Amino acid sequence: MSSPLTDVPVRGGNIVIAAPDADRKPLTKKEIAADHPTWCPGCGDFSVLALYFKLIEKRKLLHEKITTIAGIGCSSRFPYFVQSHGAHYIHGRALPFASGISLSRPDLHVFVFGGDGDAFSIGGNHFTHTARKNIKLTYVVMDNWVYGLTKKQTSPTSPLGFKSKTDAWGALDYPINPMKQALAAGATFVARTTHSNPNHVLQMMEAAMDHDGFSFIECLSECVEFYEGAFDASNPRKGGVFKEVPKEHSVTDEMSAYKLADEPFPGYFGVFYNVAKPTKNAKEAGINKAAREKVKGLKDWQILQKSFDRLK
Repeated sequence: MSSPLTDVPVRGGNIVIAAPDADRKPLTKKEIAADHPTWCPGCGDFSVLALYFKLIEKRKLLHEKITTIAGIGCSSRFPYFVQSHGAHYIHGRALPFASGISLSRPDLHVFVFGGDGDAFSIGGNHFTHTARKNIKLTYVVMDNWVYGLTKKQTSPTSPLGFKSKTDAWGALDYPINPMKQALAAGATFVARTTHSNPNHVLQMMEAAMDHDGFSFIECLSECVEFYEGAFDASNPRKGGVFKEVPKEHSVTDEMSAYKLADEPFPGYFGVFYNVAKPTKNAKEAGINKAAREKVKGLKDWQILQKSFDRLK
């Protein structure tokens, strides 16, 4: 089977890669799945992984186009379970690593997975700056309100009064609101879903993937081992209520989105905010193009000589 070649712009020049033929068969779940997931039985992360596989199948992504990045935590084991390009990066630093991939390989859509500790505690600074820079990637945070991998410590999203190994008397610190934080930081796509509604999870992933910019999804994902029942209020099968974002809500109205995010738990689910704004990817591509125009027609050694001449 032949594979036509195509130029892909990267920082400092172009690389030539094989473009997928139209007749290549879409991947099946069997071909995408790698190691067997090692989460506790009943963990909400299973649902998110299954929907990620379904997204890859539905969008007919090929192995060389799938990029899965994660930090540290139960949720961040994703790259182990997906047969594709990806990396299990250091704690809280998945976003800057993913940003480099996104900026250097514009032909890829980068998916980053993390948990509430990885995203909002040690990685909180990177979350803020990746959002404000509007780097084109999708960040799915599986929020379970607890540190599960290290066996039940209070996380940045744990509610007041939550008893854990670090707060045996009950959590005293006010929890952060991920949706508010994403909006305030400048994220151009902000959505909320829950593992107990798989169809909705897939809808949010697709909408995030279609967004040209930084897309953030908060996905409630129950830790059945260390915080069982945390999200029952949002699950109709357990007597809760799944309230979708009102149809009259304008996704371009930031203040309206902020008000939705301020609703008491279980709050609303759906796309809160979605606006078009220049990405850092596009801005840097423009800078690179302008720089190349200045040295158009020159050989590499001549460009290097011009740099040396400026130092004299």
